[in-house]
Amino acid sequence: MYIFISVLILLASILLILIVLVQNSKGGGLASGFSSSNQIMGVRKTTDFLEKATWGLACTVIVLCIAITKFIPRQSANTQQQSVMQQQINDAVTIDPNLIAPDFGSAQPVEE
Repeated sequence: MYIFISVLILLASILLILIVLVQNSKGGGLASGFSSSNQIMGVRKTTDFLEKATWGLACTVIVLCIAITKFIPRQSANTQQQSVMQQQINDAVTIDPNLIAPDFGSAQPVEE
């Protein structure tokens, strides 16, 4: 389900990009090509459609992004993996306090 919703978000985002690119901020865009007033879908209706499509797709993306959080793959409690740092801490060799530090010699020779 996670992948399905991800694909829907991707498709809605691409459609939203295309709809926004068709619009013109000065009121032109796709609507400027319809100059005749007896068209089935006139200038005003084209801009209304583009605006409603923009808002609808934007709301769809937001709702899908919120809905996808329910389907994020999670690990079960009994097979929960630890963080990398926690694994390194657990895998590290424990230091026995009864051990004596190794003698690597000293800078000065020992006088006997």
